[in-house]
Amino acid sequence: MSERSEEKERFYSRLSRIPGIRPMPSIGDWILLQVSKPSDLARKVNRRLEPGVMSVPRHVPGAVRIHVADPKRNEELLQTIRELVA
Repeated sequence: MSERSEEKERFYSRLSRIPGIRPMPSIGDWILLQVSKPSDLARKVNRRLEPGVMSVPRHVPGAVRIHVADPKRNEELLQTIRELVA
């Protein structure tokens, strides 16, 4: 297993422990998350971190999409999501 896929599994597992967030089966370096207010969450995350960190896919209602990055950036994103959905 590559470092990238190991990091994706670790990140996916950590995201699944956040109440109100449900990771969905995802392809490549992206993870889809089922959330209650996708546009609101994406706007807040992108404002706090940087534009484009989280996007709202048009073809998946009630979901946001995030890119799997390096462990440091993933932890920063994880913490931000945790704070915003609390």
